[in-house]
Amino acid sequence: MEVRNRYVATRRHVEGAPTEADFEVIEGTARWSPDSGEVLVKNLFLSIDPYQLNRMKVTSASHHAVDGILPGQVIINQPTAIYQTPCSIQPWPEMLLNRLLRLRRGRVCERTPMKRIAAYTAGEVVASASPEYAAGDVVVGVLGWEEYSLFDPSSPAAAATVHKVSTGGGGGFPLSHHLSVLGTSGMTAYGGLFEVCRPAKGEKVFVSAASGSVGSLAGQFAKLAGCYVVGCAGTQAKVDLLKDKLGFDDAFNYKEEPDLKSALKRYFPDGIDIYFENVGGEMLEAALANMNTYGRVALSGVISEYTGAGRRAVPDLLEVIYKRITIRGFFAWDFLPKFPEFGAVIGEWIREGKVQVLEDVSDGIDSVPAAFAALFRGQNVGKKLVKLA
Repeated sequence: MEVRNRYVATRRHVEGAPTEADFEVIEGTARWSPDSGEVLVKNLFLSIDPYQLNRMKVTSASHHAVDGILPGQVIINQPTAIYQTPCSIQPWPEMLLNRLLRLRRGRVCERTPMKRIAAYTAGEVVASASPEYAAGDVVVGVLGWEEYSLFDPSSPAAAATVHKVSTGGGGGFPLSHHLSVLGTSGMTAYGGLFEVCRPAKGEKVFVSAASGSVGSLAGQFAKLAGCYVVGCAGTQAKVDLLKDKLGFDDAFNYKEEPDLKSALKRYFPDGIDIYFENVGGEMLEAALANMNTYGRVALSGVISEYTGAGRRAVPDLLEVIYKRITIRGFFAWDFLPKFPEFGAVIGEWIREGKVQVLEDVSDGIDSVPAAFAALFRGQNVGKKLVKLA
């Protein structure tokens, strides 16, 4: 069985802010056979996430944990993405993470100047050579920025990162939710808040990039934990959304604050207990200056530093030492064994109307480059998705 398959590839390593010109949509063929053991999926939604930019660079600290995306190589006759690392011997947990995210190894075509990009997706099974899946099943997992994907359920990577979901009636949720609030964004927000920071009722929480896919959920979860929550965003419309729709106690436009340290002192006169960090740079410095003793920082992302446009954070380490501040970097896959537990709690909150889901959806595979570039211009609200069908 063959199907026409269009996928997104990088033209080159992406340094600085991404543009549409850094990508191309390529047409190929997805091939499935009944004796392959594989499952062919028609992707319906694609997740668009800022962290992908770090994987597209020549070098990045992210490459210590997950493989980089290398332009100039593609797998022959294979519709799913693969990744390579310069070293075949890797320490734990890097080895595990790379194994989870690497969908398949294959031969490299030296003359083909494109490479598919693995990403979290949701889709419908079209054909299956595995007893675990049947045509019509709906699946979510690490597949690719493409219209069709193949995966082998017997591989450790697929077993860990691809699973069936129920949608629609009977207590199910919209399919898009499985990439946003019930996907890696929700798992990042929940794990970062409750596993890393462990909030207590009455504590004061600051969330940066609070209208984004993770920040919008982290702030709502903190409110459900009984905390006082303030968020920042880049437009007045987003500030109003945080207060009026998401229930933040307060919010401000950071672009209108010439002195971030003074701004946070104004919003937190008694100090910050928990900082859910998504921005980096001066925002992190300002938050640390206003942290209380034994404050906790969940370092989820530093989007201001991904493009290299601004200066890196230079935190006052004496603040960290004498206030005994805990700073921990993390990402969603740290909590993989707890995804079902997290999802059950979040799902119940959604049913009870306690959590509002923000999704920003573009249409068609051709919109992926523009959707990705828009993330770094602050043009998204909530989780950025691309709908394919």
